[in-house]
Amino acid sequence: MPISRLDLPPAFEAEARKGLAAMAAEVSAEMALRLPAPGGPPAGRPDPALRSAVESALAHFLDLVAGRRTAARPEDCAAFGHRHAAAGRSPDAVQAACRAGGRAAWRRLAAVARRTGVGPDATAALAEAVFAHVDEVTATALQGHRRPAEAGDGLAGHRRRLLGLLAAGAPGPRLVAAAELAQWRLPATVAFALLAPGEDLAGTRLGLPADVLCDLRPPYPCLLLPDPAEVRDDGRVRRLLDRPGAVIGPVVPVGSAADSLRWARTVRDRLTGPQGQPVECDARLPDLLLWADEPLVHLVAGRRLAPLEALTAKQAARVASTLLATLQTRGGAPDVAARLGIHPQTARKRLRRVHELFGPALHDPDARFELEVALRGRLRAADGPA
Repeated sequence: MPISRLDLPPAFEAEARKGLAAMAAEVSAEMALRLPAPGGPPAGRPDPALRSAVESALAHFLDLVAGRRTAARPEDCAAFGHRHAAAGRSPDAVQAACRAGGRAAWRRLAAVARRTGVGPDATAALAEAVFAHVDEVTATALQGHRRPAEAGDGLAGHRRRLLGLLAAGAPGPRLVAAAELAQWRLPATVAFALLAPGEDLAGTRLGLPADVLCDLRPPYPCLLLPDPAEVRDDGRVRRLLDRPGAVIGPVVPVGSAADSLRWARTVRDRLTGPQGQPVECDARLPDLLLWADEPLVHLVAGRRLAPLEALTAKQAARVASTLLATLQTRGGAPDVAARLGIHPQTARKRLRRVHELFGPALHDPDARFELEVALRGRLRAADGPA
């Protein structure tokens, strides 16, 4: 239904527009939880393209309820639906994302209404207008979803959909059917590779091997490497992977492609500053384990490393490094000395202190495991992100 001007105090629009960027960020994050893009950020992380479309739709809504008939930008909503159709998302998923975004927008706008003194009747009318606008946005997104893929329903469109299904962790039978349409042999193993965000590499598509699936458009270009041990030797693939900012996910069975993508995103999210060479997630598996549940790692550390709390920072660091070296070697002074690059006599002194503080735990396999987890987590926290 057409949205009419509402009798709202001027303070309502002023405050809503003041918080428009934050509102768009929250709404787009709610939507992204349902629809993470294949090479994009983890679910719920910022997606600049989606946030821009949401901010445009919210600004248009505020114009409508203020009685200003500004031109809408339905192409943003249609592009949203079209993009997720190409990525293999269903119409129901697109609709669910729009509904979730609408609920998030209403929570924000209802809070603004309370703070600016909007009465009950006007608040009810505002709610009706919000969800009418959500219906309109959803319908436009679904129209975009139904729009034929850029390359028609040909091979390129089928391959984009297959990439989306692999990224979303679709079940095996669905993958098999999509792979047949895409004329793509399901390999034994795969790895997702994320390229530097923001780069437009679409022009390089023709230079890649035919069995490498990809979405090289900004803002989140990515590749899916089949049988990575073989395809990575191809010079055309190496040329892309050797670019600054590339992160290569762990090699996994094809049915676990979504896990490779998730772990690659996690590592990329932890990086600080430019990386001179591709970041290999297979070399970061211990880090990924520690990052999977950091509060739990902190809990283990708080319990197992409690004896360090009575020491000075310098003493605690020395004991912690000696304890970790003890756990990672056979525990003798020569091995610990070699690990730490210190004199064996110095290592013996440090080991005596370690045994004073942690002696019983060093003979318990479970305690040793927890101690190593706690120490590794402590070291990563001290060093900061990779």
